[in-house]
Amino acid sequence: MNYLRSFIPWLVFAGVSSAGWQWGALAGLAISAALLIADRAGGLSLDYRLLEYGTIVFFAALSVLAFARPDSGIKLYGSTLSMGWLALIAWVSIAVRRPFTMAIARRMAPPEVWHTPLFRRINVVLTAAWALSFTLTAIAQAVVSAYELNVAFSILIQIAGFVLPIRFTAAYPERARARFQQESGVRADARGGLAS
Repeated sequence: MNYLRSFIPWLVFAGVSSAGWQWGALAGLAISAALLIADRAGGLSLDYRLLEYGTIVFFAALSVLAFARPDSGIKLYGSTLSMGWLALIAWVSIAVRRPFTMAIARRMAPPEVWHTPLFRRINVVLTAAWALSFTLTAIAQAVVSAYELNVAFSILIQIAGFVLPIRFTAAYPERARARFQQESGVRADARGGLAS
């Protein structure tokens, strides 16, 4: 559930936007800044926080646009823009070797594993899964908006865009650790056989 905390500003944006997209953007900005400040006050490092910084940038820009042009046609593509921005953050975090899931995983994992190759590999895979989900969701949301399909399609797509990577995130790390331990055991056995 630590993963959901990072997406609270986006969920608030989705919920408050029904009262006006400018208020949704402002609420998302306020919540994202408050969460980052709370993390810092709690002693958490601000390293690996590309998701949080990217969220603040998105909602700051969207707030300015939404209040300056409340009737802009862009508001019809709010879901597309938000999922596209999340996809961009996720892909960039992998490209700069700071997968956004590492900040979340560091809240749960002991510090001694933070710099291990297995921890990094797990987080690259998890971030790639989220990035792919965000990308596909943004494309699907663009289709829904372009063809002005029923809002129910948008809601289902949005839910799937989060539920699928959440489920993968819940299952993958344990499988990766088990596979690593099995491979390490096989290598150790092979070395023992060579030594005898």
